[in-house]
Amino acid sequence: MTPDAVAVAVMIILLFPMSYFTLASPAFLLVRLDIQPVAQLLRGMFNAHFLVMRVAGVIGTVALLLEGRLMAAIGVGLIAAIAIWGRPWFMRRMDDQLSARDAGDSEAPRRLRQLHWSGMLGNAVLLVVLVASIPYMAASA
Repeated sequence: MTPDAVAVAVMIILLFPMSYFTLASPAFLLVRLDIQPVAQLLRGMFNAHFLVMRVAGVIGTVALLLEGRLMAAIGVGLIAAIAIWGRPWFMRRMDDQLSARDAGDSEAPRRLRQLHWSGMLGNAVLLVVLVASIPYMAASA
Protein backbone atom coordinates (compact mmCIF):
# COMPACT_ATOMS: atom_id res chain seq x y z
CA MET A 1 0.00 0.00 0.00
CA THR A 2 1.22 3.47 -0.75
CA PRO A 3 1.37 6.03 2.07
CA ASP A 4 -1.69 7.75 0.59
CA ALA A 5 -3.68 4.52 0.66
CA VAL A 6 -2.61 3.86 4.25
CA ALA A 7 -3.69 7.34 5.34
CA VAL A 8 -7.06 6.95 3.60
CA ALA A 9 -7.57 3.51 5.12
CA VAL A 10 -6.76 4.78 8.61
CA MET A 11 -9.15 7.71 8.20
CA ILE A 12 -11.96 5.40 7.08
CA ILE A 13 -11.23 2.96 9.91
CA LEU A 14 -11.59 5.84 12.40
CA LEU A 15 -14.37 7.80 10.70
CA PHE A 16 -16.75 4.85 10.42
CA PRO A 17 -17.24 4.11 14.16
CA MET A 18 -17.09 7.79 15.10
CA SER A 19 -19.74 8.66 12.52
CA TYR A 20 -21.92 5.75 13.57
CA PHE A 21 -21.74 6.85 17.19
CA THR A 22 -22.53 10.43 16.17
CA LEU A 23 -25.68 9.24 14.40
CA ALA A 24 -26.78 6.62 16.95
CA SER A 25 -26.24 8.37 20.26
CA PRO A 26 -28.71 11.28 19.85
CA ALA A 27 -31.57 8.76 19.68
CA PHE A 28 -31.10 8.27 23.43
CA LEU A 29 -32.00 11.92 23.95
CA LEU A 30 -35.58 11.02 23.05
CA VAL A 31 -36.04 8.44 25.81
CA ARG A 32 -35.95 8.51 29.59
CA LEU A 33 -32.82 7.13 31.21
CA ASP A 34 -34.64 6.03 34.35
CA ILE A 35 -35.87 3.02 32.35
CA GLN A 36 -33.37 0.24 33.10
CA PRO A 37 -33.18 -1.43 29.64
CA VAL A 38 -32.71 1.95 27.96
CA ALA A 39 -29.91 2.97 30.32
CA GLN A 40 -28.24 -0.43 29.92
CA LEU A 41 -28.41 -0.11 26.15
CA LEU A 42 -26.82 3.35 26.37
CA ARG A 43 -24.08 1.92 28.58
CA GLY A 44 -23.49 -0.88 26.11
CA MET A 45 -23.26 1.55 23.22
CA PHE A 46 -20.64 3.65 25.01
CA ASN A 47 -18.71 0.56 26.06
CA ALA A 48 -18.68 -0.80 22.50
CA HIS A 49 -17.67 2.58 21.11
CA PHE A 50 -14.69 2.84 23.43
CA LEU A 51 -13.59 -0.71 22.56
CA VAL A 52 -13.93 -0.18 18.81
CA MET A 53 -12.07 3.13 18.97
CA ARG A 54 -9.30 1.48 20.98
CA VAL A 55 -8.80 -1.23 18.37
CA ALA A 56 -9.17 1.16 15.41
CA GLY A 57 -6.80 3.68 17.00
CA VAL A 58 -4.10 1.12 17.73
CA ILE A 59 -4.35 -0.39 14.24
CA GLY A 60 -4.25 3.07 12.67
CA THR A 61 -1.28 4.16 14.78
CA VAL A 62 0.73 1.05 13.92
CA ALA A 63 -0.10 1.37 10.20
CA LEU A 64 0.96 5.02 10.12
CA LEU A 65 4.16 4.28 12.04
CA LEU A 66 5.04 1.51 9.60
CA GLU A 67 4.58 3.97 6.75
CA GLY A 68 6.80 6.54 8.46
CA ARG A 69 4.08 9.12 9.10
CA LEU A 70 5.09 10.08 12.62
CA MET A 71 2.89 13.15 13.11
CA ALA A 72 -0.21 11.40 11.82
CA ALA A 73 0.61 8.39 14.00
CA ILE A 74 0.87 10.65 17.05
CA GLY A 75 -2.55 12.15 16.31
CA VAL A 76 -4.21 8.79 15.85
CA GLY A 77 -2.33 7.48 18.87
CA LEU A 78 -3.91 10.24 20.95
CA ILE A 79 -7.35 9.05 19.86
CA ALA A 80 -6.38 5.50 20.86
CA ALA A 81 -5.05 6.75 24.21
CA ILE A 82 -8.29 8.60 24.92
CA ALA A 83 -10.25 5.43 24.16
CA ILE A 84 -7.95 3.23 26.24
CA TRP A 85 -7.69 5.41 29.33
CA GLY A 86 -11.01 7.20 28.99
CA ARG A 87 -13.10 4.04 28.94
CA PRO A 88 -12.54 2.97 32.57
CA TRP A 89 -13.06 6.53 33.79
CA PHE A 90 -16.25 7.04 31.79
CA MET A 91 -17.72 3.59 32.40
CA ARG A 92 -17.06 3.84 36.15
CA ARG A 93 -19.04 7.07 36.29
CA MET A 94 -21.82 5.60 34.21
CA ASP A 95 -21.98 2.51 36.47
CA ASP A 96 -22.03 4.77 39.54
CA GLN A 97 -25.04 6.62 38.17
CA LEU A 98 -26.81 3.41 37.18
CA SER A 99 -26.27 2.06 40.70
CA ALA A 100 -27.48 5.33 42.22
CA ARG A 101 -30.58 5.20 40.02
CA ASP A 102 -31.27 1.61 41.10
CA ALA A 103 -30.85 2.68 44.75
CA GLY A 104 -33.57 5.29 44.31
CA ASP A 105 -31.56 8.46 43.65
CA SER A 106 -33.96 10.63 41.66
CA GLU A 107 -31.11 12.83 40.36
CA ALA A 108 -29.14 9.92 38.90
CA PRO A 109 -30.94 9.96 35.51
CA ARG A 110 -30.08 13.66 35.16
CA ARG A 111 -26.41 12.96 35.89
CA LEU A 112 -26.55 10.01 33.49
CA ARG A 113 -27.92 12.37 30.84
CA GLN A 114 -25.02 14.76 31.51
CA LEU A 115 -22.58 11.89 30.97
CA HIS A 116 -24.40 11.06 27.76
CA TRP A 117 -24.03 14.66 26.55
CA SER A 118 -20.36 14.78 27.52
CA GLY A 119 -19.66 11.54 25.66
CA MET A 120 -21.41 12.83 22.56
CA LEU A 121 -19.54 16.13 22.78
CA GLY A 122 -16.18 14.39 23.21
CA ASN A 123 -16.83 12.20 20.18
CA ALA A 124 -17.98 15.20 18.13
CA VAL A 125 -14.82 17.15 18.99
CA LEU A 126 -12.60 14.22 18.01
CA LEU A 127 -14.60 13.72 14.82
CA VAL A 128 -14.25 17.40 13.84
CA VAL A 129 -10.50 17.31 14.53
CA LEU A 130 -10.14 14.12 12.50
CA VAL A 131 -12.10 15.52 9.53
CA ALA A 132 -10.17 18.80 9.74
CA SER A 133 -6.89 16.87 9.57
CA ILE A 134 -7.77 15.16 6.28
CA PRO A 135 -6.15 17.87 4.08
CA TYR A 136 -2.98 17.70 6.18
CA MET A 137 -2.85 13.92 5.89
CA ALA A 138 -3.12 14.20 2.11
CA ALA A 139 -0.57 17.04 1.91
CA SER A 140 2.05 15.22 3.98
CA ALA A 141 2.16 12.21 1.67
